[in-house]
Amino acid sequence: MIEVRGLRKSFGDTPVLRDVDFTATAGTATVLLGPSGSGKTTVLRSLNVLETPDAGLVRVGPTALEFPLTGDKAARRQAVAELRARSGMVFQSHNLFPHRTVLGNLVEGPVQVQKRDPDEAAAAARVLLEQVGLAGREDAYPSQLSGGQQQRVGIARALALQPEVLLLDEPTSALDPELVGEVLGVIRDLAREGWTLLIVTHEVRFARDVADQVLFLDGGVVAERGGAEVLTDPREERTRRFLQRVLDAG
Repeated sequence: MIEVRGLRKSFGDTPVLRDVDFTATAGTATVLLGPSGSGKTTVLRSLNVLETPDAGLVRVGPTALEFPLTGDKAARRQAVAELRARSGMVFQSHNLFPHRTVLGNLVEGPVQVQKRDPDEAAAAARVLLEQVGLAGREDAYPSQLSGGQQQRVGIARALALQPEVLLLDEPTSALDPELVGEVLGVIRDLAREGWTLLIVTHEVRFARDVADQVLFLDGGVVAERGGAEVLTDPREERTRRFLQRVLDAG
């Protein structure tokens, strides 16, 4: 389902990703862990070209891009659009349209980008709102919702585009501690339902529950990889120190 090979990215003279390689199979949850500045979010954003890698290959399903991109501007734009259409992104800070209702936020992409029938998109959106525990809030505006509710709308909005992969970038980092659990519960349910998930998070205990694969990034490389045992019995001392620090802070 997902393949990343030789991914490299620098910001100015600072290398952020150094030949990152990994794969993720359909229906699994991959968790990316690591200290600040290790490249986790850059990897995630490279998967739908919100960040443009300097080199490497990114594949989601049958659609692959090799960087640097070649061809004329129109061809490059089309190639990026095809890759982006296969994934949905959930950001740290919700990024909801404040002037649109909850339902309006969910149908905007399907109707305007995918040209789907508005009634069909609205019906599908209501099913998704029920799935994330927000049935009956279709007419509310983001300002009338708690941070946890806004993030659940953000998850539903990403799912409304019917992606093959869901990318979640620290989905609870902007939430008050008492609201974290409701968002993590929705993500747990998605993992159990067989969604293909890539999750950047510091919620180690949550990661133990959902991760089929764990990637520990440090210094722009995958320093350790494996199953959930990486979170309980890591091989690398750097991973061990990081997990101890995060768990002590929690």
